[in-house]
Amino acid sequence: MSAVVVLDIGKTNAKLALIDDDGTLLAERRCPNAPLRDGPYPHHDTEGIWTWMLTTLAEFAGMAHVDAIVPVTHGATAALVDDAGLVLPVPDYEHEPAAALAEYLALRPSFAETRSPRLPAGLNLGRQLAWLAQAYPAAFDRARHILLYPQYWASRLCGVAAGEVTSLGCHTDLWDPQRQRYSTLVERMGWQPLLPPLRQAWDTLGTLLPTLAAQTGLPASCRIVCGIHDSNASLLRHLGGDPPAVLSTGTWVIAAAPGRALDGLREEADMLANTSALGQPVPCMRFMGGREFAELAGARPAAYPAAALQRIVCSGTYALPGFAGAGGPFAGRRGSIVGPAPVNDAERSALATLYVALMSDYCLDALGAGDDVVVEGSFTNNPCFAPLLAALRPGRRIAVTDDASGTTCGGWMLAHWGRVPPVQASVAQPLALEGLAAYRLAWLARLA
Repeated sequence: MSAVVVLDIGKTNAKLALIDDDGTLLAERRCPNAPLRDGPYPHHDTEGIWTWMLTTLAEFAGMAHVDAIVPVTHGATAALVDDAGLVLPVPDYEHEPAAALAEYLALRPSFAETRSPRLPAGLNLGRQLAWLAQAYPAAFDRARHILLYPQYWASRLCGVAAGEVTSLGCHTDLWDPQRQRYSTLVERMGWQPLLPPLRQAWDTLGTLLPTLAAQTGLPASCRIVCGIHDSNASLLRHLGGDPPAVLSTGTWVIAAAPGRALDGLREEADMLANTSALGQPVPCMRFMGGREFAELAGARPAAYPAAALQRIVCSGTYALPGFAGAGGPFAGRRGSIVGPAPVNDAERSALATLYVALMSDYCLDALGAGDDVVVEGSFTNNPCFAPLLAALRPGRRIAVTDDASGTTCGGWMLAHWGRVPPVQASVAQPLALEGLAAYRLAWLARLA
């Protein structure tokens, strides 16, 4: 039996999925992805992920003939490497670079050029790189390549360095999405020689290094695919024809409106243009919904009935943004709960779901999303989320995929370019909650 392995590194967890040629999930393994606090600055545990990955790949080798490995990762992350490997640890984008912000703001291109909003901490990758060049000049000068995070893992697996537009075009300040070329920041900083040749996300870069094939038991012919930014992987199967808006849910909730104009994007609202795998600019808006849900639901998220949502609405309890402190349309605003506090775990989880649905609705409206929305990712496992979103957006179609990880599906598609797996989608029926329309208006009024 032939299969593909998708390496899916999210901000909270790393995952390896073994998927057969028909798109059926055969096995899945996860491990936490917590940044390390030792060393010169908070950084990703690349060696921990590498060890776990090789052990899991050896397990998968006994289950199927692995034809290809596809890396899919979160954005705002890059590795500086020489021929021996990392010259510096890979920074965690939630770390605030020590360099003065004013110095970087004087360097970065305008929003009109990059459609990359000014973001906190290291969420603008250009700021990370400028800081590393300033703070660690000797190490930076040793670097042979700047590798975006999916291509870092691809390079470790096959030894071939490459670049790719979805990670370059993810609020990095490094890419001009309308002209499909590097931004003026890259020229200004002299970084273009460090950026390897651009490849398509679905390109095969090479085969698994012989030492790794021997170590894992995978075939020497196993292809290593270039890879992709995770929310763009979720978008991949929706790009043909008249695409719907896509709500990719996880640690980040990202609303994407392919085919819409860029003119309405507002930097101060954390609106941006991502770049699709096909090189198209895609209007997007996002917030850290998974992290905020966890903050609101508490340590013990609980199942809850629709009646718990009704109690929250009737009691006039509002969760007002934001609860993550990492970007989003209300960045810098401290989250608060107005009205009677939830009294138990079920009500706290109900309020958290209501909050994420309201924020998702807000982002979709701000983007000018059309009548069709597809919900993908981890919130498809929350039975009230999509029906609640449908109730907030009456008369419009909210579809839910049966795949809780659109990123995994997108990774499979890259290994089988030209094919779309048979993923089913169901239309959410609006949740009947008395007073929800008035509650939504009151919540929006409180945002002002």
